[in-house]
This record gives sequence, structure tokens and C-alpha cells, in this order.
Amino acid sequence: VQLQAYGGGLVQTGGSLRLSCAPSIRTARTSTMGWFRQAPGKEREFVAATRFYFGSTHYADFVKGRGTISRDNAKNTLYLDMNSLKPEDTAVYYCALTESNLIVSNVHNGGAYAYWGQGTQVTVSA
Repeated sequence: VQLQAYGGGLVQTGGSLRLSCAPSIRTARTSTMGWFRQAPGKEREFVAATRFYFGSTHYADFVKGRGTISRDNAKNTLYLDMNSLKPEDTAVYYCALTESNLIVSNVHNGGAYAYWGQGTQVTVSA
């Protein structure tokens, strides 16, 4: 299974962008997909996730109100829309997939995801 993440780039502070992630397989209705990020010198951190079966979305505190995770089932694509970007949002953003319906308390756990994309760089200039 491959995940193709794209949409990153250079954005000014306060700007917006949309990240996309397309799995190479048709995702199961019980899947959970998420976005994580890793800034230079820092550990990978959870950004957002969606559990397909329940249609639920989950966000890290730092992205609440600024980001929206969504998916287009027809296009089999996951999105992350972010606005009011800050320099501290600069990181490589990764999408992840598991075909398990994760419990809510585990959606932020990178180890719970079986498949990962290659990452897309987001750079927010001051």
C-alpha cells in the first residue's frame, strides 16, 4: 500500500494550503486516516485524523479552529485544509492509514497506523 501526499509548499504567515493524500488501494469503510507532522529536530506529532466508519474527526489542540480534515470517498483522497498558518507550522506533513477503526484514544498514536506516505514539506515564512 502506498500513500501519495502532496500539496505542500512555501506559504506566508497567515496563509492557507490544502494537503492531499491518495492511497494506492480503495480504503475500507472501517479505515482510519490521519495527518502527522515532523519539524526539524522535533518528534513526529499528531495533527488530525478521521475515522471512516463513524465519520468522526479528531484534532490536535494546536490545529483546532485552523484546520479541517476531510475525505472525498469518490476520489479516494484525504485532505487537510489549514489556514492562519504560522512559522511553527513548518514541518514535513505525513498522511497515514490503518484499515482498523481506531478507538478515539488511539487516533493520535502513530504506531497504530500501518501505512505511511512519503511526506510533503510545508514551509511558512515569517
